[in-house]
Order: sequence, then C-alpha cells, then structure tokens
Amino acid sequence: MANFQINEQNQRGGVHPLKFSLWLIIISIIMMFAAFTSAYIVRREEGNWLEFDLPNILLINTIIIVLSSVTMQLAHNAARKDNLQMLKLMLLLTAGLGAAFLVGQLNGWSTLVNNNVFFGGTGSNPSGSFLYVLTGVHGFHLITGLIFVLIVFFSSLRYKVHSKNMLRIHLCTVYWHFLGGLWLYLYIFLRINH
Repeated sequence: MANFQINEQNQRGGVHPLKFSLWLIIISIIMMFAAFTSAYIVRREEGNWLEFDLPNILLINTIIIVLSSVTMQLAHNAARKDNLQMLKLMLLLTAGLGAAFLVGQLNGWSTLVNNNVFFGGTGSNPSGSFLYVLTGVHGFHLITGLIFVLIVFFSSLRYKVHSKNMLRIHLCTVYWHFLGGLWLYLYIFLRINH
C-alpha cells in the first residue's frame, strides 16, 4: 500500500503541481469576476437601472472576512511553529467566521427581497440580478474555501499539518486570503458603482 503524502519537500525543483493548479483556479476566478464587473458597468450605462441601498450586512461581512483572513494567517503561523493546539483553534475560528459570513450573505439577500429587489424573472431589474450573481458566486467559492479549511483541520487532527508538512495549510491560506481580497474588491466596487 503506497503511503501518499502531500509534502513540499518531496518535490525537486519547479513548482508543485498543486500550487500550479491553485494558481490556475485563482486566475480563472479573477477572469470570471472581471467579466462580471465589466458587464455590470456596461449594463448600468445602458439605463433602466434600479438604484437601491446595499444591505448594511455587507459592511459587517467585510469585517468578518478580514478577521477570518487574520485567523487563517495565525493558523499558518502556528503550523510553522508546530503549535498544533493554536493551529486547530485558528482553523476552527476561520471556519466559524466563514460560516458567519455566509449567514450574513443570506441575511443580505433576505433584506433585498424585503425591499422588492429580486433575481431575474418578472418585475426584476438587472441591478438586483447582478448583485445576487456577484455575491452568490463569491459565496459559492467561499463554501469551497470552507471545505478546504475543514479538510486541513481534520488533517491537523491526524498530525498531517506541521512545520515539516506545510503544503496543505499553505495552499489553504493562499486561497482563503484570495477569497478575502476578492470580497474586498467586490465590496469597494459595489460601493463605488452602486
């Protein structure tokens, strides 16, 4: 039975295939959101654009995701120092903050519905649909990030994340910081262009 371990040190030269794959995923997500935000600007200039207040929860969610980036970095630092208790605690805090962010997004959508801002269909306006798409697609990627955080957490319970085996936590940290940065971009974009 082969003993499969994801270990940076096993790679001799070049970029680890998982790192390369992660960067391809990140680049494709950047391109997708660049297309969404470009389409938003173009469609807004065409007229028939409903102006409405963004839900206040979006600011709270921005604070939550920044805090989750801090806890993720603390988890990474703890793994580097072989502080496994702190690693587990910070991963759980990151997952909890990520879940709180998703609950906040659902709350924001509820606020939109209560203000008669809907996604698609009769009586909807493209401005509302764009907001649902931007926040929904980001939310989907955050769910994938949460799954990644939980995989790393369960790996840490089996002592597979530590200073000599940092690849899992490193990839997870990069992806989580990317999701936080992407949200900051979306929030600022919506504030400026809404």
